[in-house]
Amino acid sequence: MNLEEYFKRIGFHGPFSKPDLETLNQVHKHHVMSIPFENLSIHCGEKITMDHELIFNKIVRSNWGGWCCENNLLFAWVLKEMCYNPVTLGSRVYNNTINQIFIDWTAYIADVSFGVSSQIWYPLELVSGKDQPQSPDVFHLIQDGDLWKLEKTGRKPLVLNEAFTNSPLVHKKTSHCLQTDPKSLFTNKSICSLQTATGFRALIGWTFSEVTYNNQDGFDVFDMKDTSVDDLITFLLISLRGGSTLTCTK
Repeated sequence: MNLEEYFKRIGFHGPFSKPDLETLNQVHKHHVMSIPFENLSIHCGEKITMDHELIFNKIVRSNWGGWCCENNLLFAWVLKEMCYNPVTLGSRVYNNTINQIFIDWTAYIADVSFGVSSQIWYPLELVSGKDQPQSPDVFHLIQDGDLWKLEKTGRKPLVLNEAFTNSPLVHKKTSHCLQTDPKSLFTNKSICSLQTATGFRALIGWTFSEVTYNNQDGFDVFDMKDTSVDDLITFLLISLRGGSTLTCTK
């Protein structure tokens, strides 16, 4: 595991000797633009683990994407290697994990794997009630005691994304359940989504969506269609950078 391989995977060529906010913003955005949020391993008969070496080999060396735990645990390793000293926190949305970083005594939340229209492109300052506009939407965090809630409010539909506390937490048991429970969203639908310069592309089951963020009119522009096998393969090869041979069931 080394940073050079990771930076090549996400196409980051900037300086990284100083752990400042500008560098963090750039690496965060490069990650979400290059590594898909996806759960394809489940539908290919593979087990998703929380082992850093296995995650690195899968996402960086084999050019796959990953779901929330994989991407954010990989990002936590990257942040540590870059001297940011992150704390990984547990979220209440589908076993998501996020990372908290302090820069110049200010706390930020980094999440590189929520996916689709709720994906932040840059870390958010951990302050309650502050509107933080980004291309995907206007985000703000609301504190309720020890609980924090992340909302996107700039365009319809208004979405309550996730809730988390300041306590380090990783749900290994929940991760296993989400991969095996017949009622789990992730066992019922294959999901692959990747951010683009203007929005995101997503394949959920056999439905392909291309979404353009539309700040001016308050509604995103959706182009949705059922996919053929050829379209499916093309999308996956583009999203996963031509990394691996796929044999999936859904």
